[in-house]
Parts: sequence; C-alpha cells; structure tokens
Amino acid sequence: MAVVLNPLPTAVFGVVLACWFVFAATFLFRKKPPKTVARMSASTSRWGIALHGLSFAAVWSMHRQYFTPLEPMPKWLEIALAILTTTIAVASVGTCLAAIRTLGRQWAIVARVVEGHKLVTEGPYRWVRNPIYLGMFGMLLATGLAVSRWWIIPIAAAVFLIGNTIRVHSEEKLLRESFGAEFEVYAQRVPAMFPRLF
Repeated sequence: MAVVLNPLPTAVFGVVLACWFVFAATFLFRKKPPKTVARMSASTSRWGIALHGLSFAAVWSMHRQYFTPLEPMPKWLEIALAILTTTIAVASVGTCLAAIRTLGRQWAIVARVVEGHKLVTEGPYRWVRNPIYLGMFGMLLATGLAVSRWWIIPIAAAVFLIGNTIRVHSEEKLLRESFGAEFEVYAQRVPAMFPRLF
C-alpha cells in the first residue's frame, strides 16, 4: 500500500527531523574540550537518563501512520498545530545549542564538577537552571506531535519529567555541595526548568 504524503504533516515531520539532526550533530561533532579531572560526579542521575531515553523511545516507537495529522481536525487547527510543533522544535534545539555553548568544557552527559568549575548563570541559564533539559522536553513534545499517537504524548512526558526530577535532584545536590550559598541564591532567583512568565 502506497503512502500518501499529506503536505502539512510531511513538512512538520521534515522540520522536526532536521532539528533532531542538528541536535545529534551538536553532541557528535562538537569540539572536544581538553581533558579535565572530575572532582565529583552525579552518578545517580543515570537513572534519570534512562527514563529520558525511555520517553524518547516511546514517542518514536508508538507512532501513527507517518505524514498524517495527529487526529482528524479542521484545517485551521491543523495549521495552528503545525506552527506550534515547528516552533517548539526550532526553539528547543536552539535552547540546547545555546546552553551547551555557554557551558563550554564544563558540559557533560553525566553532571560533574571539574577543577576550576564555575557556576554558570549567563546565557539561557539566566531564565532556567536546566535549559538543556527544557530543550530536550520541547523536542519530546514536538516529536510526539509530529509522529506519535496522541495518547502516548502525556505518558512519555510524565516519564520524562520523573527522569528529569531524578537528574535535577542529583545534579543540583552536587552543585549545592560545590557552590553552597552562591548556588542557593541562584536557585531562589531562577526556576529549575520552566521559565517564569512574569
């Protein structure tokens, strides 16, 4: 049976997939920082990483027929959802890129504190303490809206947020031990993952 390409969902899928390529390229081809000795690491955050991975596997594997809308809907709503999905994808990958660039050599998949580590509070870290996780969550939602069945999106989002809670708790414990009052002041001023509207 031939797949009929519906132009709007196909374009949205293309944008989301392109954002995934940019996201992956950032990790695969970024300039490797000089070797540093980790003074401490947050190894318990690996459980959170596993849940993040599970949530992404869910939205990709529980997909609807490709190049079709999320559900039958009026054309105006399909257009609005397409704009929302592509905006989330582009903004999310942009947030991740900006955060990784801001962290520089301090960035690592499993959080760690290295010699000469500084508490980063500029760039996207002015608005949220964990902008990479915010960007990853946005990519999860955009992917779900572009390819998944509607009911898997809230389930995958819940799994991601549970994993995120584990990672943030583990990693911020490390930052509290390393930076003390400086981190506490920052944490009171800046929310963990979702920026304040006002």
